[in-house]
Amino acid sequence: MIDHSHNNRRLAREAMAFVLAGGRGSRLKELTDRRAKPAVYFGGKSRIIDFALSNALNSGIRRISVATQYKAHSLIRHLQYGWNFFRPERNESFDILPASQRVAEDKWYVGTADAVTQNIDIIEAHQIEYIIILAGDHIYKQDYEIMLDQHVSSGADVTVGCIEVPRMQATGFGVMAVDENSRIIDFIEKPADPPPMPGRPDQALASMGIYVFTTRFLIDLLRDDQDDPNSSHDFGKDIIPAIVKGGKAIAHKFSDSCVRSSSEAEPYWRDVGTIDAFWEANIDLTDFIPALDLYDHKWPIWTYTELAAPAKFIHDEDGRRGAATSSLVSGGCIISGARVDKSLLFTGVHAHSYSDVEHCVVLPYVSVNRGARLTKCVIDKGVIIPSDLVVGEDPELDASRFRRSEGGICLITQDMIDRLQL
Repeated sequence: MIDHSHNNRRLAREAMAFVLAGGRGSRLKELTDRRAKPAVYFGGKSRIIDFALSNALNSGIRRISVATQYKAHSLIRHLQYGWNFFRPERNESFDILPASQRVAEDKWYVGTADAVTQNIDIIEAHQIEYIIILAGDHIYKQDYEIMLDQHVSSGADVTVGCIEVPRMQATGFGVMAVDENSRIIDFIEKPADPPPMPGRPDQALASMGIYVFTTRFLIDLLRDDQDDPNSSHDFGKDIIPAIVKGGKAIAHKFSDSCVRSSSEAEPYWRDVGTIDAFWEANIDLTDFIPALDLYDHKWPIWTYTELAAPAKFIHDEDGRRGAATSSLVSGGCIISGARVDKSLLFTGVHAHSYSDVEHCVVLPYVSVNRGARLTKCVIDKGVIIPSDLVVGEDPELDASRFRRSEGGICLITQDMIDRLQL
């Protein structure tokens, strides 16, 4: 329980969430050829960005801005369909902020900080006291109100959200060195030898890309940064290190504000930025007790859901039985004499007779034709799998036809299928 007796107000109602959703996510390969990483599908019904947005909404934040850039159409359409319920008359707002050359004709967003700088006028118009900067491309549940409360109580210039990771796994992150009072004394991007946490030599604090500022302080800082010709205008590279050196930066542990249902054993945070990580996080949802509980009504993940008929399973004879085990099957799916095991099927997937889908993440409106056998695949939206196609049994053949990851996962797009048939 959060104690707000010192101010008798909900800080979240005085805060804006500014979501950075412009990134391509190039490590997801062809999955982001037509959509930005935050718009990539996740969990059967959602998009990745829905997690950051739902956290903000569930935390009580009612002013949200989303900065978009790379191939933003799919993302913007999703935001318009699924997040258009904010009402100005209730002091709510939802702004979609594409990189629109507002500063100069040749100037797109050049860094994470620049994406905020170019929208200072919009931020100032809302007259909010605090601003929380969020990455739009991670999977987690967090109550930002708790982080806001720590920010105000500590008198910090910036509060940085951090996850605790095994020390030698932190080499790919921005890592915080902190003192006993959680004050950040050093911030190092992707260190070869990450600094340990006080009293926990085998753990390190890695940045989640979540920052809380007092709005006025941030705007002054960004204007100074804008005038610096040597700056790359990035929070992780420029803004946060400058505050660590000359101001008061405080680390906030994710474990202090993560939201868990009774079934979630550990704080859950994932960057699903590679094909292997994306596949694994989705397939993990099929576990008997998954590490991430999507069934928690107390902290719903809001999204745009298409109107779809219930999932349907048909045929019941040996070798041709519509069945799914240990799987998530979304609305509009038809499992027609096919076997689905340990897989996650998005809306409108049709698996035809005698086909076999195992350990697969199948995006919306895929059709798996008769006799196809698919194992350990990620199948992009709308792909038509030819009859009798076999994937996941011959690594060399798979690699010559599809995108095969280091972990042995095959990404299949319609372009790849079309090339097979030439």
